[in-house]
Amino acid sequence: MFKIFSLKGGISNVEGFYCDGVNAGLRPDPKQGDLAFIRSETLCRVCALYTENRFKAAPIRHAMRYGELFESDFLLVNAKNANAMTGEKGIEDIERILSMLPSDLEVHNPLMSSTGVIGYRLPVQKIVSAFDSFDWNAKNSDAAARAIMTTDSFKKELCFEVETESGESFRIAAIAKGAGMINPAMATMLCFICTDADIPADEMRGALERAVKGSFNRISVDGDMSTNDTVLLMANGRSGAYDRAAFSFALEKICFELAMMILEDGEGSSKVVAFEVNGAANDEEAARAAVNLSNSLLVKTALFGEDPNWGRIASTIGASGIECDEERLAIYYDDLLVYDSEHRELDSRREEAAYSIMKKKSFKIRCELGIGEGSYTAYGCDLSYDYVRINAEYRT
Repeated sequence: MFKIFSLKGGISNVEGFYCDGVNAGLRPDPKQGDLAFIRSETLCRVCALYTENRFKAAPIRHAMRYGELFESDFLLVNAKNANAMTGEKGIEDIERILSMLPSDLEVHNPLMSSTGVIGYRLPVQKIVSAFDSFDWNAKNSDAAARAIMTTDSFKKELCFEVETESGESFRIAAIAKGAGMINPAMATMLCFICTDADIPADEMRGALERAVKGSFNRISVDGDMSTNDTVLLMANGRSGAYDRAAFSFALEKICFELAMMILEDGEGSSKVVAFEVNGAANDEEAARAAVNLSNSLLVKTALFGEDPNWGRIASTIGASGIECDEERLAIYYDDLLVYDSEHRELDSRREEAAYSIMKKKSFKIRCELGIGEGSYTAYGCDLSYDYVRINAEYRT
């Protein structure tokens, strides 16, 4: 059986990877980073998943030219400017920036990723001028993780060391950003995963798809989808170690924990809620109901108001279009029954208990449909006054 250990810091712990973050003048405060890089000493096998938005940003369109599986050893990431809806000129700006990297880096198939405001071309000269500020041999995951933040209130980085049953070990680490425009269709976020595991190229996509399906594709802050969502897996094989089960477990764990960080940091949110739907006609119908619950503005505002209004839960399930029956439906907050056909109104005891549950920072809303065997869990957060304030002031 394999063992997994948490390590402090992020990408800095992974053999052969370097990273740093600096201020290129995209943010007005020179103490805040806005430009980061990740590079590997050796070529990496690379696999990426992108937003389902039809208006994919220029960095994604540039990266897609390399194909589904390719090799690269360098990634540049900027904040404050999404380089989205910028047409072919946006791709040309990326190529110009990457062509001006120091020649002694000898990068191969370099990539760029961006996050920020849509509709503006990159300030090429500002970005290129910041290259002199980078320490290209730094292992500064903290600076890189902070430089890619937008409305995030805290950095998001993780690292695990995995010891296989044979006694070999590898490391996997990631940095991520995300707090708003989060929707379960590749939630609006960036996540860059680096590993020294020697994973075969033909196993990367399947492993990444499974990890994203169980994490970033199950969370919702506001139901909106960005143009820039990217999850990128880079594997340089430096450890020489690999175990399929151990790697898949570690990859799924790192993606899920980062997804929960994004929910916790949801713009203006104060609580994280799991929406578990069981007994649906099939898994697809369970997923539709759970996702609708995680996206519902009425449900989210009830969570913020700490109001145990189960009617909003029932109404959302009924509106989802799945097979359901009010005589079979049961709704629980954690393990507290708040509705079934015999208990349609909350008595004072159960209402008080429901209020107590809803004051917690995290809890589960479980819906038993009593129709079939389908089940699915989606994750969401509340919607507060601060969400409106943050997004009303996004460009100011």
